[in-house]
Amino acid sequence: MNLLERIRGGLIVSCQAPEDTPLGQPAVLAALAEAAVRGGAVGIRANLPQNIRAVRQLVQVPIIGIYKHTLPDYPVYITPTFEHARAVVEAGTDIVAIDATARERPEPLAQLIRRIHEELHVPVMADISTLEEGIAAAEMGADLVATTMSGYTPYTQDRRASGADIVLVAQLAQKVSVPVVCEGRIASPQDARLALEAGAWAVVVGTAITAIDHVTARFVQEMRRQTAHNDEP
Repeated sequence: MNLLERIRGGLIVSCQAPEDTPLGQPAVLAALAEAAVRGGAVGIRANLPQNIRAVRQLVQVPIIGIYKHTLPDYPVYITPTFEHARAVVEAGTDIVAIDATARERPEPLAQLIRRIHEELHVPVMADISTLEEGIAAAEMGADLVATTMSGYTPYTQDRRASGADIVLVAQLAQKVSVPVVCEGRIASPQDARLALEAGAWAVVVGTAITAIDHVTARFVQEMRRQTAHNDEP
């Protein structure tokens, strides 16, 4: 089956965590990925070569690989250069995701997409924040466009408070000929369903599934509100 068909209509679980946290270890992230696949995930999104290698040993589903790295003078940090892309492909990545926003970058976007295709022979997922960026990335040859960066660029920060950007998914689905992936602030199964209804090819969920500390904190905060209410005179 075609690689993109394998993820169509499915859930991709993002298994990421800062290296200085209890979850930020290759073996732990790989275990999270294996558990996600057992639950029905059709793909995994993972960051850094060492984590991708560990995940690859435990799962057979497609891996969307990224390499988060901050470079001086450039705001893009998701797989910013070809060498970062090469590193994650060598580690076992099936699809490379890159920052495809309209910001300063160390390598022209069209050139990066072309080199990944020609030299690494894998599909490219363009992480974008606006409709215009999605259209441009698709025209440059990206195989998928994802709403990952909506709310995380200076010119889209106002969208963060409104949850998953289902509107952008619907707009992209009408304007680009490549698959659209909904990623970012998917907080519930209902959000994921709405994304598919809006035209998403697949849905990526991370924090709501794998960020144990974040999910725990949400429960604790809500319970503390009730405790404070009970203590009121």
